[in-house]
Amino acid sequence: MEEHYQPSSCETQAQRYWEENRTFNAVEDPRREKYYCLSMFPYPSGRLHMGHVRNYTIGDVISRYQRMQGKNVLQPMGWDAFGLPAENAAMKNNVAPAQWTYDNIDYMRKQLKSLGLAIDWEREIATCKPDYYRWEQWLFTRLFKKGLIYKKNGIVNWDPADQTVLANEQVIDGRGWRSGALVEKREIPMYYFRITSYAEELLADLDTLPDWPEQVKAMQRNWIGKSRGMEVHFPYAPSPQPSPITGEGVAKEVLKVFTTRPDTLMGVTYVAVAAEHPLAIQAAAHNPALQAFIDACKKGGVTEAELATQEKTGMATGHYVQHPFTGERLPVWVANYVLMGYGEGAVMAVPAHDERDFAFATQYSLPIKAVIRPADGVLPMPLTAAYTDYGLLFNSNEFDGLTFEHAFDSMAAALQAKALGQPKIQFRLRDWGISRQRYWGCPIPIIHCADCGDVPVPDDQLPVVLPEDVVPDGSGNPLAKMPQFYETTCPACGKPARRETDTMDTFAESSWYYARFASPQATTGMVDEKARYWLPVDQYIGGIEHAILHLLYARFFHKLMRDEELVTGNEPFAKLLTQGMVLAETLYRTHPNGKKEYYFAHEVTLERDNKGRTISAILIADGQPVTVGGIETMSKSKNNGVDPQELVDKYGADTARLFMMFAAPPEQSLEWSDAGVEGAFRFLKRLWKRVAEHLSHGPAPALDDGKLTTDQRALRLQVHETIRKTSDDIGRRYTFNTAIAATMELINALYRFEDTSEQGRAVMQEALESIVLILSPIVPHITHALWHELGHADAIVNASWPQPDPAALVKDSIELVVQVNGKLRGRICVPATASRPEIEAVALADENVKRFVDSSAIKKMIVVPGKLVNIVVAG
Repeated sequence: MEEHYQPSSCETQAQRYWEENRTFNAVEDPRREKYYCLSMFPYPSGRLHMGHVRNYTIGDVISRYQRMQGKNVLQPMGWDAFGLPAENAAMKNNVAPAQWTYDNIDYMRKQLKSLGLAIDWEREIATCKPDYYRWEQWLFTRLFKKGLIYKKNGIVNWDPADQTVLANEQVIDGRGWRSGALVEKREIPMYYFRITSYAEELLADLDTLPDWPEQVKAMQRNWIGKSRGMEVHFPYAPSPQPSPITGEGVAKEVLKVFTTRPDTLMGVTYVAVAAEHPLAIQAAAHNPALQAFIDACKKGGVTEAELATQEKTGMATGHYVQHPFTGERLPVWVANYVLMGYGEGAVMAVPAHDERDFAFATQYSLPIKAVIRPADGVLPMPLTAAYTDYGLLFNSNEFDGLTFEHAFDSMAAALQAKALGQPKIQFRLRDWGISRQRYWGCPIPIIHCADCGDVPVPDDQLPVVLPEDVVPDGSGNPLAKMPQFYETTCPACGKPARRETDTMDTFAESSWYYARFASPQATTGMVDEKARYWLPVDQYIGGIEHAILHLLYARFFHKLMRDEELVTGNEPFAKLLTQGMVLAETLYRTHPNGKKEYYFAHEVTLERDNKGRTISAILIADGQPVTVGGIETMSKSKNNGVDPQELVDKYGADTARLFMMFAAPPEQSLEWSDAGVEGAFRFLKRLWKRVAEHLSHGPAPALDDGKLTTDQRALRLQVHETIRKTSDDIGRRYTFNTAIAATMELINALYRFEDTSEQGRAVMQEALESIVLILSPIVPHITHALWHELGHADAIVNASWPQPDPAALVKDSIELVVQVNGKLRGRICVPATASRPEIEAVALADENVKRFVDSSAIKKMIVVPGKLVNIVVAG
């Protein structure tokens, strides 16, 4: 064999073998246990980053390990190819998004293949291909007919200059990221998935996922947000009246609110409605100042997170509603913190018992009425802050003295008797708006007919193909300017009609790709019978940043497809692993204006201490100091990323893979270390060298357990202990770093083992074969070569995981720690079968222990079998 490790030749040969033999092409086989391992597919941005390398290496290690367990493994790959970044890049480079996307896919596919991933590339999909999104459109038309997709007006961020809807992150300081125009809230027609119809099931089924991280399940529970509360109706007059609302028969309409604290109902002093609420619009019709305020609200945020941080402002409408119990007139305010899309777009304000309402009431000098006091005390008056805890009702007429639960039941009965409310379960989850007024996405398969209304595109006219030769200019949706796209005929009546030009939210494509991978060539439906074999995904891997929306939408899609009898089971992913981020130190200078200029590591000369920590940095260009910043997530904006291709070119893919798996457990953040990468490379060279040295003595004979010496048995014991440990580390715990550490310890032991006798070489052969097998899921290229060098005709990729030999695990002797009064004073080696008196005698005979023990002062001796001896002496 070659004397020195050559990564490029190892990796070329191994990858050629896998490709020529179609090694990782998965075929359905009902006789074998299947294992479907899936990593979240990438957006084709153009280049891999270290987050990709880590994510896909984790999945690859798991896949290869399960293959060695004899399972029928599927590990596919594809591209989340639609989305706004492609449009932005296309405008910047004056190319069509399709060309930019396909070029990037070609390059990134090459990069992924260079990592040696065990991927079935014959199942590759790209969500921008018509043969993929055709079936998304097909499902859309069925759900639309069932009412699970519907159309209504929704509030969006509207850029009046570019004539387009902006995502929340594209609004910067209230202006469009591209045009700089002041962004408006605008109400436009939108298509919605009725995900709220599945809210209860989405919540309940989280309890059926024991192999999901509790953190992720908690995040989903909070997002779904099930609340037990009360719907309360506040009567009001149907038209503006200058006089107070009085008398029966006047207040004909009701303002509906939902509250989780009906016990505070007697403390309501005003109600607040969203700027788009009918009461607000009605009041503004004859109030220019209020209309101006409403217009200003439309320039604010549209999410709860934005509303939580922005200044709370409001204006009285001049209208009133009645309190459902007392009939008291309560003013109606328009407030910028109320969202029309949540509940009924109205809230009952209880300033004494809600922090936001307290601040608002204080700002606008509105009444504050306390109605809840601590159960074991009084409420200090006047209030200096809202009292938000539960307690006993007071100042609440017939409800005085009641606890929350008793008040809930009593008020529910009273409201129902008046037909002014009832208990209600409410979810924070809102229906999923999927309309996007952008080009590079899946066309929504609806045709608008003046006579027939909104008509789904018939199956035989699918897919509605997105033209791929368009270069957007940034001003609105190009499809809306293309008569050749939107001009069509109504499939119902045959009259001229207009095709929908909105495209779908790209979350839709990523919500069912896992199922398409199971039958990517299906031509008669979204999936075929092959999906029933592969689903659910046995192991899903991806970043924690996708813990809410992507995973929630994928779970929702699975239930939709189940109800269409396309798939079985209630959940798409049996087991979930969320890997941590890849971090690296930042290098920068701060300019006088406060702006930071970041530098790449190769632009700087670094001085490190003996522990590898950076203690100074000098910019090569000018010889002046650079600030060494903290450890942060790798990003292009801070120039602290490492190009995976450069790493592979310099050290090989196996070094990159080994470092990624060794530096940290997968769920924790990984701190980048050049020294760690070099250490991984040195380890692989040591492994190669030890195999070469072993083979230089010629073929090893068969191992004869009955002829082994004590040292040979000791090494064989360590080999099989390592097999046992790494089997658990990789197979169950996913602590790849501890598995690698154990093999490193074993390699060190092999370098100390200089026995070249026949049985010495037999033990060494077994040890090296075991190490190569253990490491093969992690570093598949070098182990492919070493397995052949060790004398095996078949490839290691077809080998089974090693099994610990029970006979080898039987210890002839054991090492025990010896303590004197609890302090470590020595270590002894005794036969595994030694009796307690024999152990005590050996401990007392140890020269170092004797220095701390006066035999006449021994009070007692404690022997913990297999672990330690503690000698307790007086004094």
